[in-house]
Amino acid sequence: MSEKHIVVLGAGLGGTIAAYEINEATKGKARVTVINKGDDYWFAPSNPWVVVGWREPEALKVHLPPVMAKHKIGYNGVGAKRLDPASNRVELNDGSFIDYDYLVIATGPDLAFDEIEGFGPERNTVSICETAHAAKAHAKFEELAANPRPIVVGAAQGASCYGPAYEMAMIIDTELKRRKIRHKVPMTFVTPEPYIGHLGLDGVGDTKSLLESEMRDRNIKWITNAKVDSVEEGKMHLTEVNEDGSEKKKHDLDFGWAMLMPPFRGVPAIMGLEGLVNPRGFVLVDKHQRNPAYSNIFGLGVCIAIPPTGPTPLPVGVPKTGFMIESMVTAVAQNLKEVLSGQEPTHEATWNAVCLADFGDGGVAFVAKPQIPPRNVNWSSDGKWVHLAKIGFEKYFLRKVRKGQSEPFYEKLALHAMGIKKLELN
Repeated sequence: MSEKHIVVLGAGLGGTIAAYEINEATKGKARVTVINKGDDYWFAPSNPWVVVGWREPEALKVHLPPVMAKHKIGYNGVGAKRLDPASNRVELNDGSFIDYDYLVIATGPDLAFDEIEGFGPERNTVSICETAHAAKAHAKFEELAANPRPIVVGAAQGASCYGPAYEMAMIIDTELKRRKIRHKVPMTFVTPEPYIGHLGLDGVGDTKSLLESEMRDRNIKWITNAKVDSVEEGKMHLTEVNEDGSEKKKHDLDFGWAMLMPPFRGVPAIMGLEGLVNPRGFVLVDKHQRNPAYSNIFGLGVCIAIPPTGPTPLPVGVPKTGFMIESMVTAVAQNLKEVLSGQEPTHEATWNAVCLADFGDGGVAFVAKPQIPPRNVNWSSDGKWVHLAKIGFEKYFLRKVRKGQSEPFYEKLALHAMGIKKLELN
C-alpha cells in the first residue's frame, strides 16, 4: 500500500500540535505536510502580557521549519489561497498546488474587524488576537500611560473568545496600579454577554459573582448586552439592548485606548464551500471531527462550527479552549490512524473546558465538564496561584512546540495547578 499524504492546514495552537501528534500516530503509513501563512508559531495566550510590557514578542515565537524537518514533517509557509475539496488539493498563494489524501483543517479564525465601522487595529481600536497586534497595542499603551485617558476593554457582538478580554482588563488595571496612575484612567468593560462571567458558556461555577466582584474591587464599570455600532477616533458608539433584543440605551464612550475581541468567521480559503462550512465559514464536523460531506477532511480548533449554549439577545459565540482543542487533536490523530488501517473512526473529543484566566496579580480558573451545560462538573476558583499557573503553562507549551512533542499535557498541567488531580475529566 502506497504511503498516504496528510495535510494539516494551519500552524496555530491546534495545527502545530496536530502535526506532531498525527505524525506520531500514523508513522509508517502516511507522510504529513503543514501549510501555514508564515514560518513562525506565536503563543497567543501571552499576548495580553505583551501589551503591558511583561513579555517581548520574540519570547513567544517558535521558528517552525527546523522543528518540523527534525520530525520529518513537510512544511510550506506560503499560505493557502483556496481549498478544492472535490479534487483533494489546496491552491497556495503563489499559484502552486498541494494534493492530499486526508486534510486536517486547523486554520483558526478570520478576524472580522471589518463588520463594524471604524473597528480594528488598522482603524481606531487595538487588538490582542495576534502577537504583532499586541506589540502595536503596547506602543499605544505607553502613549496612554504618558497621557492618561479612559480605557474601553471587552468584546464585540459575535465574538467567541471572552477570557482574553477579562484578562486584558485586569492586567491593565494591575499594571496601571504599579505605575501609580490607575486613578487617572477610568475603565469600562463592554460585552455582548447577557451578564458578566457568561463567557459564551452560560457561566461556569460562580464565574458571574467572581468576575463581578473583581470588577467592583478594581473600579471597572461594565455594560452587558452591548452592541458596538461604530468606532471613531477616541469614541465608541454602543447600543445596550433589552432581553428581547430591543434598544434599551445608547452609549457614547470616550477612550484613549480601546481593545475589543472581534467577531470570528472562517478563513477565505474555505469560505462558501458548500457541505464543508456553515454560512459563517466554520467547518462542519461530526462527533469524530470528520466533515459529513467530505469523509477525508477533519476539522479542529477555533475554525469548527459549534452552536451557542442557548439564546442570547446578541450573538455570543462558544469559545474553544486550549484543553478542548487538545482533545480534538488527539481524537483526529487516533481517527486517522484507524482510517489508515481500514477501520471506521471511533474516537471522540472530550469537549470539556479548563481555563486559567490571569489577572497579573491573581486570576480565575474554571472547569466545565462538559463545556456545554448541563454539566457533570461546574467549578471555578480564584487566587494568586492562577497567575503562577499561567506562567507555567506558557513555559510548558512553548517547550512542547520547540521540541515537537506530541504528548497531550494541558489537562495534566491544569489539574495539577488547580489541586484537583482526582477530578475525572475523561
